[in-house]
Amino acid sequence: MARNTLKFVNVSKQMPEKRPPGVRRQDFDEIYARFDTEGAETQAGRCSQCGVPFCQVHCPLHNNIPDWLMLTAEGRLEEAYEVAQATNNMPEVCGRICPQDRLCEGNCVIEQSGHGTVTIGAVETYITETAWDAGWVQPVKPRHERHESVGIVGAGPAGLAAAEQLRRKGYQAHIYDRYDRVGGLMIYGIPNFKLEKYVVERRARLLYDSGVHFHLNFEVGRDATLSELRERHDAVLLATGVYKARDVKVPGAGLTNVKPALDYLVASNRKGLGDEVPEFDDGRLNAEGKNVVVVGGGDTAMDCVRTAVRQGAKSVKCLYRRDRKNMPGSQREVANAEEEGVEFVWLSAPQAFLGEENVRAVRAARVHLGVPDASGRQTPQIVKGSEYDVDADMVIKALGFDPEDLPTLFDAPELATTRWGTVKVDFRSLMTNLDGVFAAGDIARGASLVVWAIRDGRDAAEQIDRHIRARAAQPSAQAHAMAAE
Repeated sequence: MARNTLKFVNVSKQMPEKRPPGVRRQDFDEIYARFDTEGAETQAGRCSQCGVPFCQVHCPLHNNIPDWLMLTAEGRLEEAYEVAQATNNMPEVCGRICPQDRLCEGNCVIEQSGHGTVTIGAVETYITETAWDAGWVQPVKPRHERHESVGIVGAGPAGLAAAEQLRRKGYQAHIYDRYDRVGGLMIYGIPNFKLEKYVVERRARLLYDSGVHFHLNFEVGRDATLSELRERHDAVLLATGVYKARDVKVPGAGLTNVKPALDYLVASNRKGLGDEVPEFDDGRLNAEGKNVVVVGGGDTAMDCVRTAVRQGAKSVKCLYRRDRKNMPGSQREVANAEEEGVEFVWLSAPQAFLGEENVRAVRAARVHLGVPDASGRQTPQIVKGSEYDVDADMVIKALGFDPEDLPTLFDAPELATTRWGTVKVDFRSLMTNLDGVFAAGDIARGASLVVWAIRDGRDAAEQIDRHIRARAAQPSAQAHAMAAE
């Protein structure tokens, strides 16, 4: 049989069809179509099957990418899906929203050699969507049910991944979340044009069918303290994510229409889900007809600018204090935003928000990038006398997220945190200073990617299993010791 890989020399890189900017500006639908069978097999066949797969090395989940690309190229889709889902609880999510240009695709060997990367994310989406359509994705059915239960605080990617892994081992998994839907920021933070909500809802239904118990509209600290959860369960996992918006300390930050990014995105997503959203309906969180300025340069900022475009903003500008190559967000997302009409104002930092009650302009200053700091990134330095004003009827602050004060929220002052406010864990066991209480995802790592949250959730499930089994073995060991005496 002829080899179906190593075709990168003769076959050029091709993404799935992308809807024209003028069309996709009018709705919140995903912008990429799915590969057809021929397209997926052809693009998967470009993989070089290199001996040291840097795509796999730079994937937080260490997905076995070369193998499922080879299987796809050979038309062995069910096997490709089994390989893909073996290391990833949500491959259909990661295929859509991972910044592949910074992870797997950005480190693809043939990309480095100038042939253009394998379109890994698009093939991953094709594999998993084919699996859903064919009925290959089935609820978890553990071989043996265990009586021990684990309480998981947070229904985001870390909590969901941990729950699925624990169910595979037979544990009774209970997820507690303060929101009314499963998915965390995948539901309320990420816009539909990147991740349509049915994708997350479908995964949530699978977990329901797998025997995971969900307790929604449940706030730890209000409906139960952390101590009470510890009494209910044999172990507890904190997977709350980080939701506290970072602020910019400049004059006018409290003006009306200067909004945190998450407030803006949640309102838009809730509206799309059919909820009543008074602040959207009265215009406070609706960009329609407004000059919108988004401050920030990460993926959340890209979500905000592209949402504003779709809401019918008069103009959309993104102010970022560094240049394009130093932007932390996905370059693919920046390109998509530019196609849709977003104007990027590089090397600019806000100095004040101007207005009496409502914001009317952003006073910004030019930035010069100085010597690299401890992180290796060049330090932004304000250029004196370079101030200028940018018209703004709405300003969205997309400056990242910090942890909430969990010891206070959970009525658990004994829970140790780091100087950054994240929950302090032993990074080998992922256990906090409280016996049987673990933490995973952004609340332990700091604000990061969905793929890292999935990785942390999987690791936490392994450590919880090890902890519970070790504790269960202690009475037996004591009995043997007494018998020996």
